[in-house]
Amino acid sequence: MATLADVARRAGVSAATVSRIVNGSPKIVSDELRERVLRAVQELQYVPNAHAQLLARSHRTTVGVIVHDVSDPYFAEITRGLQRVASEQGRLVIICNSYRDPDRELEYVELLRAHQVEAIILAGSGYHDPAFTKSLNAKLAAYMATGGRVSVVGRHKLAGDAVMPANEEGGYLIGSAVFSLGHRHVGVVAAPRQLTTTTDRLAGLRRAARDHRRSLPARRIAYAEFDRDGGAAATAALLDADPKLTAIVALNDSMAIGALSTLRDRGLSVPSDVSVVGFDDMPIARDVTPRLTTVRLPLVEIGARAITLALEAPQHSPRVEEAAAEVIHRESLAAPRAE
Repeated sequence: MATLADVARRAGVSAATVSRIVNGSPKIVSDELRERVLRAVQELQYVPNAHAQLLARSHRTTVGVIVHDVSDPYFAEITRGLQRVASEQGRLVIICNSYRDPDRELEYVELLRAHQVEAIILAGSGYHDPAFTKSLNAKLAAYMATGGRVSVVGRHKLAGDAVMPANEEGGYLIGSAVFSLGHRHVGVVAAPRQLTTTTDRLAGLRRAARDHRRSLPARRIAYAEFDRDGGAAATAALLDADPKLTAIVALNDSMAIGALSTLRDRGLSVPSDVSVVGFDDMPIARDVTPRLTTVRLPLVEIGARAITLALEAPQHSPRVEEAAAEVIHRESLAAPRAE
């Protein structure tokens, strides 16, 4: 493999001159020297060191993104929007999976800061943990003090600009859609308690229950992992506790698909016996049988807005943009059978 010194010898210039040209240094060199060096680079098939380029450039070109799990369709859609804008802007994206481990998030912020990324984007629910939030804010503030930019998706009380999905409003809308059809025995397949997204979506459901003179007691809320298997297990627990359930509200579409599986295994028809609704409107929501009624969030656009905010010049105060929610009505929701 050719080295920088090999290129310098082929071009008949110093190693420092080669470094300035291939690493994008702002120092001026003559067109003749530049042409000689680039010709030598091509002939020797020299590949520049990415870290050397980063140090030599007057601006950074890498963005770090911390998500809970990019294999989750929610984060896959957000990441798709992020990468679309990054590609248009000539940025490289580094994706870090925290797997909902707060300590790992803190480690990733430090690691991305050490790599001198241009911006850090944190996407996904926050945690009901004041000590963690304080520690994370301190690390983000230190990073921003060096010129780094920060934006967050769905996070409360964090430094930087924010794109906030309308989780509480979405919970209210889907709850209203269920309660307005006459459902009284409604179970909720909820995500882990420590996540702020869980709290927000449940708050909207409870508000809808109050407005429709319905109750949503604790015994009808089952907490589980934010995935298909968690939804299946939580649905089984809810049915065991209350066989009279006529509707199940899952706090994301993956959990709703798990609910559909459990209901099918128990010989229950959707929506004739039990209605099921989800949240997020993942692409698969249109492909399951029956097709899933759910809350649509513009996830690709959320990702695009998050990175756009991060790459724009900072403002005097942090910007907060809300991404609206709407209910998408499909076949999995219907009025309950007459008792």
